[in-house]
Amino acid sequence: MYRLSLTEAYCPAQTDTEYRERTIEQMLREQVAVRPEAKALRELLADGEIGREWTYAELLVDAERCGRALAARHPAGTRIAIMGGNCPEWVLVQLGAAMAGLVLVTVNPAFLAREVRYVLEQSGAGAVYYQPNVRGSPLRPVVDEAAVGTHASDFLINIEDHAELFSGEGDGELRATKPRDICMIQYTSGTTGFPKGVLLHQHGIVQSNYDVFARWDLSAGEAVLCPFPLFHTSGSAVCVLGVLTHGAALLLVSVFDPVAVAKAIERERPEILGGVPTMIFAVIEAAKATGTDVSSVKTVVSGGAMVPPELNRAAQEVFGVPILIVYGQTETSPAITAAWPTDTGADLTETIGQPCSHMEISIRSPGDNSVCAIDEQGEICMRGYNMMVGYNNNPAATAETIDKDGWLHTGDLGSMCSRGYVKITGRVKEMIIRGGENLFPAEIEAAMLEHPAIAEVAVAGVPDEKWGEIVACFMRAADGAPTVDGDELKAFVRRRLSPQKTPAHWVWLKELPLTGSGKIQKFALAEAFAKGEFKRSGN
Repeated sequence: MYRLSLTEAYCPAQTDTEYRERTIEQMLREQVAVRPEAKALRELLADGEIGREWTYAELLVDAERCGRALAARHPAGTRIAIMGGNCPEWVLVQLGAAMAGLVLVTVNPAFLAREVRYVLEQSGAGAVYYQPNVRGSPLRPVVDEAAVGTHASDFLINIEDHAELFSGEGDGELRATKPRDICMIQYTSGTTGFPKGVLLHQHGIVQSNYDVFARWDLSAGEAVLCPFPLFHTSGSAVCVLGVLTHGAALLLVSVFDPVAVAKAIERERPEILGGVPTMIFAVIEAAKATGTDVSSVKTVVSGGAMVPPELNRAAQEVFGVPILIVYGQTETSPAITAAWPTDTGADLTETIGQPCSHMEISIRSPGDNSVCAIDEQGEICMRGYNMMVGYNNNPAATAETIDKDGWLHTGDLGSMCSRGYVKITGRVKEMIIRGGENLFPAEIEAAMLEHPAIAEVAVAGVPDEKWGEIVACFMRAADGAPTVDGDELKAFVRRRLSPQKTPAHWVWLKELPLTGSGKIQKFALAEAFAKGEFKRSGN
């Protein structure tokens, strides 16, 4: 840990790791030069068995092939969307796109056609690289519907068809890029209800994720089991790039099944296991139920939500080690703070660790943007090399997030102690964290207001033992309209939004509580819900 003695809630950049500006291609070639025959990527199938495997040398060859094929199809700087689950081809396209000088636009495979279309149009994507099926759901019909009339419609490429994926590789040449070149656009929703495209550069996602695994003592030749989705920075940035920067092997989980994962841990003996708290809990329960030996795991890391003390106790019982939290957001590539393997007690369960390397962290007053005192609540802010370039074609939102002094405002409320450990105490924004996934009320509210029976709506997060938070929807009926039941409302929202955004509870009210300025008091609704004051229906 850092030995700090701060006098205000500001932690200067710490220089405990090697800092170098590199491209993704440079990073991969450096590893191949040192350990060409070491395992780099291993496919963990749905049944827990190992599928295809790549050494570092083999991964470079296939990434180059993919890069040349991409370069033959698309001019430098083209944005290409990728929509699929966790499969090795996703990684090949990610690496190949960087080598071809293209920008990868990641798309959640659970998105419906209208959500995909928004991403394609907002990003200006010139192609969609898709996996045919994810968890039994065919994606091609969604892609076809979403791409009609967009720039992407001419290139709809099935990544599992290698003849199609690598077509034209002999006609393309890899393109030199720079560390600060934008290489990825990840979409994250905001308070406006419309997703924002976060522009990330190569240096940010390479260095940041090298640093987090350095903190967790990952060594070359070790293995990391990754159930995080590749469309999210926790998968494509933290796990893919973070693991490769250390010369380790990535066990890529194609479909998360806790029993299969537990058995794979017993057989393959990875040193690091990652996952949101719900995933970790499920693996713990599976290991207990099956008597599986998971003692090879020396580090368990989790992000997306605070780790409850009881979950940490369960992890120590089963794995012999506690869970280490990492906190961040897409806009920061993504890590901001992380726990250390040597942390104990309250530092593990009541904080989100200390700042990550080479970045400044401060707690700032939401009123005047001044630095807060030690242990004073304010907004968690960061400044450093790993910040996003901005939001795609959205300068207003960028200016709202990054102030004139270069501080990126996370929207989360927190405090910092004199040792530099940070606590989260609330959220400036109204984000809901459901099982580690960020959901935004404004987007759900906009969809629900399309229902003719609803005159007014408020969406808020309410506590849940399994997911941490779940979505509750509070509604006032339009004059003369009936109060329809939860099944109809669920069917209505599922035609407009992906499943994870569907409210778990529906509450009809005669009126919604308002502030003096006429804004809905969502905190009051959430508190009353938790106390059982409302008649509600599930979905």
